[in-house]
Amino acid sequence: MKIRTIGLIGGGVIGAGWAARAALNGLNVRLCDPDPEAERKIAAVMANARRAYSRMTIAPFPPAGELRIVATVEEAATDADFIQESLPEREDLKIELLARADRAARPEVVIASSTSGLLPSRLQSRMGRPERFTVGHPFNPVYLMPLVEVCGGARTTAATKERAMAFYRTLGMHPLHVRKEVDGFIADRLMEALWREALWMINDDVATATEIDDAMRFGPGLRWAFMGTFLIYRIAAGEPGMRHFMAQFGPSLKWPWSKLTDVPDLTDALLDKLVAQSDAQAGTATIRELERLRDDCLVAVLQGLKGRGFAAGATLAALEQQLYQRLPAMAAAAKVDETQPLRLLKSRVEPGWVDYNGHMTESRYLQLFSDASDAVMAHIGADTAYVAGGFSFYTAETHIMHKREVKEGEAVQATTQLLGADDKRLHLFHALYRTRDETLLASAEQMLLHVDMKANRACPALPGVRANVLRLAQAHAGLPRPADAGRRIAMPAPKN
Repeated sequence: MKIRTIGLIGGGVIGAGWAARAALNGLNVRLCDPDPEAERKIAAVMANARRAYSRMTIAPFPPAGELRIVATVEEAATDADFIQESLPEREDLKIELLARADRAARPEVVIASSTSGLLPSRLQSRMGRPERFTVGHPFNPVYLMPLVEVCGGARTTAATKERAMAFYRTLGMHPLHVRKEVDGFIADRLMEALWREALWMINDDVATATEIDDAMRFGPGLRWAFMGTFLIYRIAAGEPGMRHFMAQFGPSLKWPWSKLTDVPDLTDALLDKLVAQSDAQAGTATIRELERLRDDCLVAVLQGLKGRGFAAGATLAALEQQLYQRLPAMAAAAKVDETQPLRLLKSRVEPGWVDYNGHMTESRYLQLFSDASDAVMAHIGADTAYVAGGFSFYTAETHIMHKREVKEGEAVQATTQLLGADDKRLHLFHALYRTRDETLLASAEQMLLHVDMKANRACPALPGVRANVLRLAQAHAGLPRPADAGRRIAMPAPKN
């Protein structure tokens, strides 16, 4: 079933995050929330999400879907292809509104709940079609965090859970199947244990809120982002492995290190202490400033992990692959003007792209021009499917000219002109501009060679790609030749 519209019930922090992730991935959103300020609050979350996505990947997202606030659950559910409930953690409220959504939705539509701990068997108890209900528990911010825990109830079918997980993957998420129905699922139970111990340490004046957070963010939290507890402990044991680790450290589980079997009373004194320490930790930063700082850090971690093809970085890489696969259809829908240099690449100078002078490094110019060439490849049909078939264009030669300095945060875009082509070669000329004022920043001239990757030798492009190249070459034949095309590096001859 093709999912084009998602119905959202509840537009708080989690619901707004779902709205942002869905809309920015090209889905239409119908969101029901009675809050008169819902539109303003969701717009603020959408703005943060757009900002984060512009820094997360240079792969082009599809045009954003339509986001509409509706008055009733029925309006959100009637035309939806998938429904996600994100109401407050009140079981009675969720049961009632999920039953209303069930009555309004088409029979084949999956209905999911964002609950962080309520049992799905109870939530589906008043639904006429309980078999199509599952929990899809995300994490904040929903538009960036990949994890979504999928847990069915007693009457949920396996097919429903599979369909939900398949849908979440199309949004660039990592669905985790919780095989046994349990309060709090998996991640929240682990976080709850840590939270209880942290409260005890504040209660007993062992550490402040800042000290506890420092212990995590400068220590094991960095490792947890990409490996988790068990793999870390296995590595800690060295060559002997986990059995050796358990023999060495297992007895310590009986030591009275923690108070996980108990929890401090939430007295006024403890609450006052916790609030005061939290206020001191935040300082003068507003919630929106802290959200943007959080988003920037998450994007940096995701980008760093993507370079290793590991953990959440592999999930981001898979999403980028999906986005690149959509390029031909997006280009066709956008009706690219082939009578002018192609405008296929937009990007932004990320913090990690600048050198000690605060300017973009030379390697990133090459990356941007390489990305511009990749966009041209997708435009002419030499896309990921073509590469999977064993053929591609390899860059044989590149000449870059630097015109202006580019600073961190600058939005940039590239144009590409096809200077020449035959069965095996493409001669491209790229120009990189600053988006805000069209200032020319750099140019690159490239010769690309078509290659049979299995035979590891040059060969003619396949007929479909050749036809597209010929069409583009004819369209660009009448364009003026760029002044810098064919330039060479040379110094004036010394005067006698």
